Amino acid sequence: MRTIERLGDLRGRRVLVRSDLNVPLDGDTITDDGRVRASVPTLRELAEAGARVVVMAHLGRPKGAPEPAYSLAPVARRLSELLDIDVAMATDTTGQSAREIVAGLAAGQVAVLENVRFDPRETSKDDNERGAMADELATLGDYFISDGFGVVHRKQASVYDVAERLPSAAGRLVEAEVDAFHEVLVTPQRPYTVVLGGSKVSDKLGVIDHLLEKVDRLLIGGGMAFTFLAARGFEVGGSLLERDQLDTVRGYLERAAKSGVEIVLPVDVVVAADVDENAETSVVDVSAIPNDQKGLDIGPATVDLFRGKLADAATVVWNGPMGVFELTPFSSGTREVAVAITKVDGTTVVGGGDSAAAVRALGLEESAFTHISTGGGASLELLEGKTLPGLAVLEE
Repeated sequence: MRTIERLGDLRGRRVLVRSDLNVPLDGDTITDDGRVRASVPTLRELAEAGARVVVMAHLGRPKGAPEPAYSLAPVARRLSELLDIDVAMATDTTGQSAREIVAGLAAGQVAVLENVRFDPRETSKDDNERGAMADELATLGDYFISDGFGVVHRKQASVYDVAERLPSAAGRLVEAEVDAFHEVLVTPQRPYTVVLGGSKVSDKLGVIDHLLEKVDRLLIGGGMAFTFLAARGFEVGGSLLERDQLDTVRGYLERAAKSGVEIVLPVDVVVAADVDENAETSVVDVSAIPNDQKGLDIGPATVDLFRGKLADAATVVWNGPMGVFELTPFSSGTREVAVAITKVDGTTVVGGGDSAAAVRALGLEESAFTHISTGGGASLELLEGKTLPGLAVLEE
């Protein structure tokens, strides 16, 4: 994969950078700036090298037209603070404002183009439509750097097509993400343990299928655990259950047994009648989940069990929370398992999306993990063994 060094001297050159700045907003206030902070090292390096830096990104899911609620203006302001320089903000993506802003950049300055998804061509399935937008974007740069790992699984104009039109390379964030996942997928140290959570087992079928015979242990929590428990004959009450996946899950359990892979399921769960911050909760054995209760977190005995299974691991991948961590009564399992992962004497990689959000929401120290991915969908597809178009286009 081509890296920044391959592009040579960037002083005075216009460098288009595709970042992932898709952050949650409350009005125009960023409530979690993790992705913005992750974009800073590459942008700072380019600015210090004297490049004229032009940042492309999306925010939210606008319907192919400008929507003020999805403007990148709040992100541009946050970048100004983090970079400690004035960051210019265009009012469009490839129009007159963008052209004037880019033309006015001096060496070492940074500008942000407006949300690329305000243009319907960005996400078009038609190669020609995406290509037309990429042609316009390419007129704004001399080089292209892909640094938005959260979108490299998308074949979109600002991710894929523009990389075919300009000399291109991976940014430092994408480079670090690829290196981290290469280590856990290709050259993992053993014992190798994967912790999977989240609500639906159907979201993780590809991951389980790809990793089942590569890992030593698979610890399963979250809502997806109840389909595994049901496949083993337990009644799960009102807990989330994907009945249409029971046969698939039974097949995984059989494959694991034949391969010598240990699948570890919860032995107790926190239950409540409702998913509510003020819910009345209790801890029950997985064999005794009441019919009118839902399992919403793993219980303390399961935390101890998982902690023990993690103790000797040399490589750990964690993707998905252990419960409804956003609500206090159901956050303990995710917090305690995350803390146990930080104590692993080896490589620890956290998948993006809810797992990364949980680390920050629960106040855990990010540096305690070897790597926290910025891309939920992209990290899942890598764990599934898929080829990601935004990475493939950067290959030598």
